[in-house]
Amino acid sequence: MTGQATSNPPSSPFTAAFVADPYPTYAALREAGPVHRIPLPDGTTAWLVTRYAEVRAALADPALSLDKANSDGTWRGFSLPPALDANLLNMDPPNHTRIRRLIRAAFGPQRIADLRPRVEAAAEELLDRIAADGRADLVADYAGPLPVTVICDLLGVPAQDRAALRGWTDVMLTPPADDPRAAGRVVVQLQEFMVRLIAEKRREPGDDLLSAMIAARDTGSDGGTDRLSEDELTSLAFLVLFAGYENSVHLIGTGILALLRHPKQLDGLREAPEVPAAVVEELLRYEPPSPVALRRFPVTEVEIGGVTIPAGATVLLGVAAANRDPRRFDNPELLDVSRPDNGQLTLGHGIHYCVGAPLARLELQVAVGAVLRRFPKLALAVDPAELAWRPNFRTRGLRSLPVTF
Repeated sequence: MTGQATSNPPSSPFTAAFVADPYPTYAALREAGPVHRIPLPDGTTAWLVTRYAEVRAALADPALSLDKANSDGTWRGFSLPPALDANLLNMDPPNHTRIRRLIRAAFGPQRIADLRPRVEAAAEELLDRIAADGRADLVADYAGPLPVTVICDLLGVPAQDRAALRGWTDVMLTPPADDPRAAGRVVVQLQEFMVRLIAEKRREPGDDLLSAMIAARDTGSDGGTDRLSEDELTSLAFLVLFAGYENSVHLIGTGILALLRHPKQLDGLREAPEVPAAVVEELLRYEPPSPVALRRFPVTEVEIGGVTIPAGATVLLGVAAANRDPRRFDNPELLDVSRPDNGQLTLGHGIHYCVGAPLARLELQVAVGAVLRRFPKLALAVDPAELAWRPNFRTRGLRSLPVTF
């Protein structure tokens, strides 16, 4: 089937109802066929892959490139300056392989284990601040500031700069409707901040990831062939900051909400000394912070699910749809914290598997466990239908999570 989708999807699936609950739309598209050509909110079109087997295979397919140079020119994405754009999310091998090798050790088991006490302490500090109030917004008061603390600790960002960083990242997540240029200004501020911070770390290195990345840039290994360029260094630091913040904020907020909406699943976790790994995997499956993986561009004509997609077209891999595919999961719409064989695709698959996955799992495990143990009577303060979601089909995150305890 060349150049056509396997069904006739809605003229625009990204409605207000979709923002509140995208899963009925994903289910309808998934059952109608594995691949659909759909209109995007910006007026362009993309090929959306919806079924588990096809999404998993495509995530690891080298014929689907992350490099924007392989786009046919119809894709419109958020524009970053070159010093921030030279990152892993825009690269294929061999550059992707080289840079990933340099940063992989930073997210290895030992560094993540070393971070755990600080993540636990930061979670408790935040809960201390709201404990006496009996109510809170767990996005603004907890899910938002916790990842900022963790990422800033990881990168070695000074305490006095952290509030500004959170403000900038919030604007990038949801630009003000009355100020369309705000995101562009924030990008400039972030770039200037990263350049300044890198210069400071060069003068006075610390025991942090950014100092290690600077050492890789300035000294390299294997005779210098692995050295980062200055733009790669700056953009890699930006990626760790922004991606680590955005995904963790959404994971913590939607993870807690999912448990609150499934009290039988929640009851067994309140007294647990630690949230089991299986629970973390199920929360990752149930509400991915990025419902579609980063766009891909076929380097040549490819066939997915019986549909031929032309070279250079924009391909979106529907992780959220795949994670609830009944062909792969029993009762996929049910949150089941004891689900066996959880092959969620939220963190990716193949060479582009999320390099920060160990940190994401740690933050989700600690954040959920801490709030449930601290507040055994935690409950939603509003009807779930009243919750506000960020209006972006590429991300799935709450604007706020009002609770009582």
